[in-house]
Amino acid sequence: MEIAIVLLVIAFIFITRSVKVVPQQNSWIVERLGKFHLALNPGLNLLVPFIDRVAYKHSLKEIPLDVPSQICITKDNTQLQVDGILYFQVTDPMRASYGSSNYIMAVTQLAQTSLRSVIGKLELDKTFEERNIINSQIVAAIDEAALNWGVKVLRYEIKDLTPPKEILLAMQSQITAEREKRALIAASEGRRQEQINIATGEREAFIARSEGEKMAAINKAQGEAAAITAVADATAQAIERVATAIRQPGGELAVQLKVAEQAVVAYSKVASQAKTTLIVPSNMTEVSSLISSAMTMLQVNKAAP
Repeated sequence: MEIAIVLLVIAFIFITRSVKVVPQQNSWIVERLGKFHLALNPGLNLLVPFIDRVAYKHSLKEIPLDVPSQICITKDNTQLQVDGILYFQVTDPMRASYGSSNYIMAVTQLAQTSLRSVIGKLELDKTFEERNIINSQIVAAIDEAALNWGVKVLRYEIKDLTPPKEILLAMQSQITAEREKRALIAASEGRRQEQINIATGEREAFIARSEGEKMAAINKAQGEAAAITAVADATAQAIERVATAIRQPGGELAVQLKVAEQAVVAYSKVASQAKTTLIVPSNMTEVSSLISSAMTMLQVNKAAP
């Protein structure tokens, strides 16, 4: 019975040392008699007990690594406290096992030195404006060296850039002055645009008024011309009708009678005026003399005040 238990324990030990189940997105490094043998893929794997052993276990997932904060000096000798985060992934498990004793520490230190080097090439204002350039340069510098460690650097992100308090106060004063300057420029541009709009409105109003006066004058002139033309046409029609009536039988007698009536009226008006001297023709029975006298009286009556 005791032998069976011992055999069962030995079998269990053999099974546990020979059967390995590797999780997904992981890679295990197997050494055979102290030398690299193979990398186990995810799933069920069989090993030779007491000869093969799992030496290293690596996760193939993307790993975020917090880079400790450090002081960097810019090109214009300004101190900046910078901290960031690095994202990397193990791509070669064998190199990650034997290329560096601690690839995480190696990547962290290289990220810090690369960051100091990149920040030292830039002025203070550029460090805030060109974060993407800084990130890409750090990734390129780390990735070149990390190939020997079986690690692929995916990206680097600066979390915070903190200048000294004196620099912060100076930057805030500069920003305030810049905003006040923009406000003054905006106000002056507004006043300028307002004056332009007022001048444009006055000019357009003056043009509109002048155009209205012009059209009114044209309409008035056209109305007066139309009135004169209408009066002339009416006078011409009246004269034409009178001439036509005179040419009819008895027309001349009617005219003479009308003239004689007007002559009598004219004589009566002249005679009523005390200061008027009237000379009456001797022969008033002749129509021609009467008409001549009537015409004379008409002219005198028109000249009198």
